[in-house]
Amino acid sequence: MNKEEMFAALKEAGLVAVVRAESAEKAVKIAEALTAGGVTALEITYTVPGAGEVIRELAARYAGTKVLVGAGTVMTAAQAEEAADNGAGFLVSPCLVKEVMEAAARRGLAAMPGAMTVREVVDCLACGARVIKIFPADLFGPAILKDIHGPLPGVELMPTGGVTADNVGEWIKAGAVCVGVGGKLTAGAKTGDWAAVTATAKLFSDNVKKAREELK
Repeated sequence: MNKEEMFAALKEAGLVAVVRAESAEKAVKIAEALTAGGVTALEITYTVPGAGEVIRELAARYAGTKVLVGAGTVMTAAQAEEAADNGAGFLVSPCLVKEVMEAAARRGLAAMPGAMTVREVVDCLACGARVIKIFPADLFGPAILKDIHGPLPGVELMPTGGVTADNVGEWIKAGAVCVGVGGKLTAGAKTGDWAAVTATAKLFSDNVKKAREELK
């Protein structure tokens, strides 16, 4: 899948699950529970021990399926290169890191840097970003997307942080091309309640679909 196809697939997915865990084994279990609930985009963060190996395992497992595997909290070119070598199809960063954007361009990967202000969004665009992560989105609420789209009507935004099953529809209707969700999606993993993670994943996925249908 090339970069353009990956961006299209991420937008079609609508929901990017941010996977954080204290071990590689738990990260894999979280991914399994999420995909069982219909999640098709997994962001394995570099805060997970052995993140590169987790990405390798999941990329191999879901090869040929609709499930997309990428890397999150990518802060260095070395991490970007490792993620690419292990099969990641996309990279996400909490802010603009130029060396990550350059590595993504070299490797043909979709990269989604983070921004908090209009100035930062413009800086991301200048570095070739196509979809920009608005983070931490809970500081602003869905109205921030409308405000950014005022001066920058064509920019594609992925709010992350503070997106819940109850308000995800508001974010979609406000103009998000997709959303990033971590703890609100994977809370059940803290107690090993994998069924709860799957149920929450299904609820999020259903609410994204419902909001998109209401926009038609």
